[in-house]
Amino acid sequence: MTNKKIFGTDGVRGTANIEPVTAETALKLGRAAGHVFKNLERQSRNRGRHRIVLGKDTRLSGYMLESAISSGILSMGVDVLFIGPLPTPGVAYVTRSLRADAGIVITASHNPYDDNGIKFFRPDGYKLDDKIEFEVESLVFSGQIESIRPTADEIGKAVRIEDALGRYIEHAKASFPRGMTLEGMRIVVDCAHGAAYKSTPCVLRELGADVITYGNQPDGKNINKDCGSMHPNLMCQKIWEHRADVGLAHDGDADRVLLCDESGKLVDGDDIMAIAGLDLLANGGLRDKTVVATVMSNAGLDAAIGQAGGRVVRTPVGDKNVIDEMLRNGFDLGGEQSGHMIFRDFSSTGDGLVAALQILRIMKAKDAPLSKLTKCWTRFPQLVTSVVVREKTPFESLDSVLQLVADAEADLKPQGGRVLLRYSGTEPKARLLLEGRDAAALEKWSLKITGAIKKQIGA
Repeated sequence: MTNKKIFGTDGVRGTANIEPVTAETALKLGRAAGHVFKNLERQSRNRGRHRIVLGKDTRLSGYMLESAISSGILSMGVDVLFIGPLPTPGVAYVTRSLRADAGIVITASHNPYDDNGIKFFRPDGYKLDDKIEFEVESLVFSGQIESIRPTADEIGKAVRIEDALGRYIEHAKASFPRGMTLEGMRIVVDCAHGAAYKSTPCVLRELGADVITYGNQPDGKNINKDCGSMHPNLMCQKIWEHRADVGLAHDGDADRVLLCDESGKLVDGDDIMAIAGLDLLANGGLRDKTVVATVMSNAGLDAAIGQAGGRVVRTPVGDKNVIDEMLRNGFDLGGEQSGHMIFRDFSSTGDGLVAALQILRIMKAKDAPLSKLTKCWTRFPQLVTSVVVREKTPFESLDSVLQLVADAEADLKPQGGRVLLRYSGTEPKARLLLEGRDAAALEKWSLKITGAIKKQIGA
């Protein structure tokens, strides 16, 4: 029974009140987490009681899950520190700051409001290792801890940490240079009616900016709805209305950010990595001269960073993969095209506010508008094609497909291009991504490769 899975690529996630995101499973998860974290060896532990920080975003189902998880934790003799709605990076930071045994955040990030999820953090604010995740999962299904029932004063106690928001605000502000302000800057902020609805506008105002805020009236059901980084057109439109200098949009738990320049043009994660990476390289601040990106980032990023004497290391899709690579090798800048940025000098997880502050810092230091900063690199032409397939036959079993891919690579690679062929994880589709400096060559290879796939397994 222990081989069942509730953890996905990023914690537990699904539709709220349908397994595994139910009060019953949340209670078991709370019990299992309480047990595992209580028994993890902690070198520097000098105090008696064990504590877990519990935060959430603004979804309606957060109340239900928060109560269930906390009941489970308390029943194992572990204290719960409630910190209310706070961005995911805020929960990670407060976990570290309060020296708790672990942190838990109840969020489904950029998903619609009827979804929810549960993510765990280690004491140092980094995401949980797979090994510990597996241990928690096994305990949920095995019933092994059914008999562990602390009584009397051994039961855990719950307290609300009133200054958690203030702690995170001060932490975010500390990532911006002392003595520099945002005075004279008008910034449009779209908080997606999510967890950053107080923190981001507050930090920017305290640093001196003139802030115009949208998406800051969460009602439990409007998180990510037609707003935020999932729908950045709202932010880009408001730039014009308010004649603002820059716009920023978060997702529901604010671990990502997309920006918009003064002309209303969207600035994505690749732009942010190029601007910040080149700035750090020029100032000797980029560890091992390396930026970590996923396979989805544009090849122009490699070209720009390479030209400046650095390099880009690629990982599979997912911020967990980016962070794992950064931790393994001590790199300090990484991210995804979607706006998940990790500046490890300031944060242990993706932090949309900290990422935005780094770009605002560069704008201030160079006294340049964002549109000028984005000209530091050139996006390669990119062509993405999907083929609907009857079945997902391994590509090596298909006639001539891998040979065509190899030929395309040989043609595009000398000019810095690349080819990426994979099956979709969620749909019956083969996806082909081609990049290079010559759009006509991309078109030619796309027709050849997708033609060969269609002929053999096209639906």
